[in-house]
Amino acid sequence: MPLKNTNIVSAAQTKFGKLEGVTQREMFSEAVDKATIEAGIPKKDIQAAFIGSFIPEMLIHQGHSAPLLTDFAGLKGIPATRHEAACASGATALRAGVMAIESGMYDTVLVAGVEKMTSSTTPEVTEALAAAADDQFESSIGLTFPGVFAIAAVAHMNKYGTTEEDMARVAVKAHKNASTNPLAHFQKPITLEQALKPLVIAWPLKIFDCSPISDGAAALVLTSNEKTKQYTDLPVKIIGSGQASDSMNLCDRTDLTTFSASVDASRAAYKMAGLTAKDMDFAIVHDCFSIAEIIASEDIGFFEPGKGAKALRDGVTALDGDRPINPMGGLKAVGHPVGATGVKQVVVAYRELIGDAGPNQVPNHDTAVVHNFGGTGATCVITVMRRGDV
Repeated sequence: MPLKNTNIVSAAQTKFGKLEGVTQREMFSEAVDKATIEAGIPKKDIQAAFIGSFIPEMLIHQGHSAPLLTDFAGLKGIPATRHEAACASGATALRAGVMAIESGMYDTVLVAGVEKMTSSTTPEVTEALAAAADDQFESSIGLTFPGVFAIAAVAHMNKYGTTEEDMARVAVKAHKNASTNPLAHFQKPITLEQALKPLVIAWPLKIFDCSPISDGAAALVLTSNEKTKQYTDLPVKIIGSGQASDSMNLCDRTDLTTFSASVDASRAAYKMAGLTAKDMDFAIVHDCFSIAEIIASEDIGFFEPGKGAKALRDGVTALDGDRPINPMGGLKAVGHPVGATGVKQVVVAYRELIGDAGPNQVPNHDTAVVHNFGGTGATCVITVMRRGDV
């Protein structure tokens, strides 16, 4: 059965990037203020908070962050819970918020995500991110995430003929879309030649195939149908939600060209919504690496296995294409503050669905699917959204 009672009535994010002199709690508070006070929603109406954040203990030496963050943001006293699922932390926080509304326990909740990363060195961040992999079989022997996704890229190349140029086109598209997104980490377009520069991180992945280390926060307010009309005449409904898991390490996988958790979560979300991938007008997918977008476009059912790269080459996934993907730039160019990403993706979809995306507006914007996964697809959350009414 479709979800029937959950509406997004406001959505906001901070700028993503290297935000010097700004703390985790300050970014969180900025996003919350934008999603509440600036949207005309009194903070006193928020009954609970669900917060995505992956690695604050390792990067800023701060645990137990949910009550700290809500206190600083002027929400002291409400139930506040932190959710951790690696890069899918934000989306698992969203699912908790959705379940809280659908159950009738609350009628107005905050969903937010935040991560402060750039105050740490690249080796420190790399080590922290490696905690999302299987330590015994992968990270402890030196296999980091660029290497993991490079393995997936080589497998896709060998099986389907995907090329380095195809992956570079993902980066070119991302930077083009982000160039008109003032909240993006990178706001300059790049050429295919630049994307193919031989600054190899883990072959075949080069520097432009990899999302950056970023800071940022994002926030949403969810309400029940009964409360929605108090806040907006143009809500966005969440009508489907799916979550699935897979093995943490690659050695237990049978196919490295797909992420089964993405496939399973997509099927569950579409079934709940009573729709299919063909009914989606656009997608927001987890492009932590360029190959991840190509694989995700196939896993969520937009294209058949092995056809994602051709669709990209043909312009199908461009901003003005038939099936736009990541119209504001994706993780690749907007940035990837890990705990904030899953919430920011829904912020982007919300803005597209209400027609508030400016130069990044997709032409058809009634339905959307959002794909957020953690680790090497060990966790995946899919959210199906539709422009609603009151």
